Amino acid sequence: MTAIKELKAVARARGGKGAARAERRAGRVPAVIYGEKQEPVTISLGHKEITRIIYAGHFLTTLFEIDVDGVKHRVIPRDYQLDPVKDLPLHVDFLRVSQGASVTVEVPVHFENQDKAPGLKSGGTLNVVAHAVTLECPAEAIPDHVVADLTGLEIGDSLHLSKVKLPAGVSSAVTGDDTLATIVAPSGLKEAEADEAAAAAAAAAKA
Repeated sequence: MTAIKELKAVARARGGKGAARAERRAGRVPAVIYGEKQEPVTISLGHKEITRIIYAGHFLTTLFEIDVDGVKHRVIPRDYQLDPVKDLPLHVDFLRVSQGASVTVEVPVHFENQDKAPGLKSGGTLNVVAHAVTLECPAEAIPDHVVADLTGLEIGDSLHLSKVKLPAGVSSAVTGDDTLATIVAPSGLKEAEADEAAAAAAAAAKA
């Protein structure tokens, strides 16, 4: 089960760019909580704390319980903006999540058993097509990652999301079958095959 992290915030009475700039000057990060057909709540977060949490990783797949002046909101981050120069948070959007709800999240893919892929052992290269996949998950059971097993893959083979074992209750959020990776031939072999094809075509033309 996904652990729910606690986060402290204070309510912001005003919205708008001027109020947001004032919060930043005060060492806080403006944010908003929205969704579940309720009015948005404008808040601000401690700059040091939210920066640490964002850079700790898995921020957009973590459930939070935000305490806003004693009122608790169960949320998941939907987006955040960073300063283009300093890479520090400027604003965070949170989506309310009710008990038992499903959420759409992007989860990283970990590729395993490269030593058990004949195509790689014979000199092929792993061409990663998707470093992450978009999944529909129970809010309480968001996986940290999914495992793509490369066992048995030969040169020319592709690995699709349908071949990945997903946790119970988790499914792809996109239509179709995502290609996660392919095993491609080494450049030398590609050139040799191209030369052979050219030679065969030339021979056929002379016949």
